[in-house]
Amino acid sequence: MPAAITCVEDLRAMARRRVPRMFYDYVDGGSWTESTYAANEADFARIKLRQRVAVNLENRSLKTRMLGQEVAMPVALAPTGNTGMVHADGEILAAKAAEAFGVPFTLSTMSICSIEDVARHVERPFWFQLYMMRDRAFIRSLIDRARQANCSALMLTLDLQVPGQRHKDRRNGLTTPPKPTFPNLVDLATRPRWCAGMLRTPRRTFGNIVGHARGVDSISTLSTWASKQFDPTLSWQDVEWVKKLWGGKLILKGILDPEDARHAASSGADALVVSNHGGRQLDGAPSTIESLPAIVDAAASQMEVWLDGGIRTGQDVLKALALGASATMIGRPFLYGLGAAGQAGVRKCLELIASELDLTMALCGRTEVRSVDRGILLPGTFPTAQRTHHRAH
Repeated sequence: MPAAITCVEDLRAMARRRVPRMFYDYVDGGSWTESTYAANEADFARIKLRQRVAVNLENRSLKTRMLGQEVAMPVALAPTGNTGMVHADGEILAAKAAEAFGVPFTLSTMSICSIEDVARHVERPFWFQLYMMRDRAFIRSLIDRARQANCSALMLTLDLQVPGQRHKDRRNGLTTPPKPTFPNLVDLATRPRWCAGMLRTPRRTFGNIVGHARGVDSISTLSTWASKQFDPTLSWQDVEWVKKLWGGKLILKGILDPEDARHAASSGADALVVSNHGGRQLDGAPSTIESLPAIVDAAASQMEVWLDGGIRTGQDVLKALALGASATMIGRPFLYGLGAAGQAGVRKCLELIASELDLTMALCGRTEVRSVDRGILLPGTFPTAQRTHHRAH
């Protein structure tokens, strides 16, 4: 790992050079004008911190709990599709890096390495993310497989019943694996490290689906299946059904509105994730940090509220905690690390965020991450539940 890697942005620049354009753009793109994707980061930057001095800063701790599990810092790896296309065996490498660091890893339904594959390579339980598909028998079997693999929580993503339009993916003709078109072959020729990794692994398509879903036995049948499977009829009754079927800890991801947060709280789920799918679904929706305070007001007394989207530094994590999130999730930052340097890159990403979180917390005069509240923020620079509510009306 080059000594010059000092922040997540350095990892992003490195990943951009090493990952084929189709998959780099998949990671780094939003829907339509990408205004919500941009707002996720920009709205964090507007929040200012209060610097405090002459406070004893010894014995600082970033440790906390997520769903009752002790974590090294309040950051989990979010579920991301196509992770194994960013780097060969990507999900396995990311899960191992997260485990060694002491933070949770979430495997996506649309992962390249299967649930069973990842389970074979880690000691501790990980989380599994589920999309609601029309084929309910397949959903039952996925939940069953997650249970067999000893997954300790199920995360149901609610905001992808209809996929948002991402211009970059359309222009690039995104497919997994890439089709051998002339532009793709030219691009791959400039990514020898990525190609060498892919030649060494058998994992090149969606491992949880091919050979498991009815009638999906090849890459050609997979794309037809996937285009028809995301279920637009998903309702709160389905959430209850999944909860009963799973029987364990349930996390609901994709909440952006206080009313939906109240539904989530009454569904009996254990945690919700404030998320706009990284700005990849509804362009023009508010940023996650702007939405957070009103959702904390609506649901935090009944369940854990986490934030996912826009986090690029440990400072962003601290700001989310100050505004009431009990934890956060990262997607793009760890994917940049993975694309840059595989497992070592994911570890580097986690080390950078932990170090930034620790130093910023100290300079704000706090030593316990669990005690962070809005007292560390400069009044007038951060969103409040009232301000978000007024905008909504």
